[in-house]
Amino acid sequence: ALVRGGFGDNFIVALNLASTTPAWLEDLGAQRMNFGLDLSGGVHFLLEVDMERAVADRLRAFEDEVRTLFRTERLRYLRPVQTEQSARRMTIRFRDDADRDEARRLLADRVLEFTVTAELIDDAPALQLTLRPEVVKDIEDYAIDQNLVSLRNRVNELGVSEPLVQRLGRNRIVLDLPGIQDSTRAKDIIGKVANLEFRLVAEPDAPRSEVETYDYEFRAIDLERALIVSGDRVSNAQAGFDPETSMPQVNITLDGRGGQRMNEATRGNIGRSMAILFKETRTRTRYVEIDGETVVRQIPYETQRLISVAGALAAAMYIVEERTVGASLGEDNIRAGMLSVAVGFGLVLLFMLVYYRLFGLAANVALAVNLVLLTAVMSLLGATLTLPGIAGIVLTVGMAVDANVLIFSRIREELASRSPQQAIHAGFDRAFITIFDANLTTFLVAIVLYAIGSGPVKGFAVTLAIGIVTSMFTAIVLTRALINALYGGRRVARLAI
Repeated sequence: ALVRGGFGDNFIVALNLASTTPAWLEDLGAQRMNFGLDLSGGVHFLLEVDMERAVADRLRAFEDEVRTLFRTERLRYLRPVQTEQSARRMTIRFRDDADRDEARRLLADRVLEFTVTAELIDDAPALQLTLRPEVVKDIEDYAIDQNLVSLRNRVNELGVSEPLVQRLGRNRIVLDLPGIQDSTRAKDIIGKVANLEFRLVAEPDAPRSEVETYDYEFRAIDLERALIVSGDRVSNAQAGFDPETSMPQVNITLDGRGGQRMNEATRGNIGRSMAILFKETRTRTRYVEIDGETVVRQIPYETQRLISVAGALAAAMYIVEERTVGASLGEDNIRAGMLSVAVGFGLVLLFMLVYYRLFGLAANVALAVNLVLLTAVMSLLGATLTLPGIAGIVLTVGMAVDANVLIFSRIREELASRSPQQAIHAGFDRAFITIFDANLTTFLVAIVLYAIGSGPVKGFAVTLAIGIVTSMFTAIVLTRALINALYGGRRVARLAI
């Protein structure tokens, strides 16, 4: 219809699932249980952090710092400063050994991140500064960690329940968004990959070789090429308000080195303007032929513009893989999962009824209540149900009667030397410690799985932990209440166990 209406083909159609929760439940404030990516469908992204650019930005920032220091101290050096990105190395040449030694003295407290060696390059004394391997690793880890934090904040904007945001390998991040069908909106929020650069506005008489020009509010602004700090030095950024004007603003916290460099750059330039350059990495979709097969390629490119406030990532990042998981696959998973629960539930009911007779009937009632309680607690806590979570429910069905089996076996043993009423009482009391120990150790394992694991593992751990608590309650409290209702307060000759 849009094409026929003359809108061309420059649009995207995204199908979204509507809620089927009954109106009367929504009026009570109830909502459907949250489903994971494998049950409800959603969007899967694989993002790649540009580590080479993160390291290159750190080198470029240090190069600007060195130029500023030498200019301030009026130390002569031979231009240009040679920076080798692949070798993570910077070479500075000097006129004589005295200038090189003085430069090394000035840089003594600033090159802790580098290995410094004195060389003779092109018949000129020189200093070679090479980033230490552990520093490169720290830069990469910091870039990943900061990007993970920023992504989690952006995912919160989407309102996704139980998203998966985790590191994959050296430079990639996996992002699963359950229940999201509009991948365009997700990419619009998640894919805004940006960084900041703080620079001084150039003086009118500044050399053109040290100036870059940008458009800002329909006029040209000249900025110094020298960088004060960039987004990798921003440790936190939050929205706030100016206490004097009540205007909205962004409060930015710099790390130690970033704060020092900002102080050094601004204390001697009072009255000058400072600009914030916003650099955003986007991707273009290109279809290429490889061995006769059409393959989708995401080609990154960068845009730059001047702004007054913004947020930042520690390093550029772009989407290298996007996959939408359809709801039909989720329906198949739900159907198979529910079938497994039903079969397991039915077999357990049959076994308990045949083997333990009337006591088995009480255990079956407790098992049914346990499933209801498990589902209710998960809904109350807002937990997300995943396919491994359904596996946890199936496991809980078996574990729920495990305590009853221990109790009933103990009652059978006690019947050899006690009356039926005394056997029931002793069976519940003496089996409690064994039941508590067994369930406690399993509960601790579930806690460890939740703390260390992620995604599907967490879904399994949540279901298992809740199932252990509800099964202990139903096995010890509810089953005992049912047995007391059947046999309590009267003389019993024999037990149907």
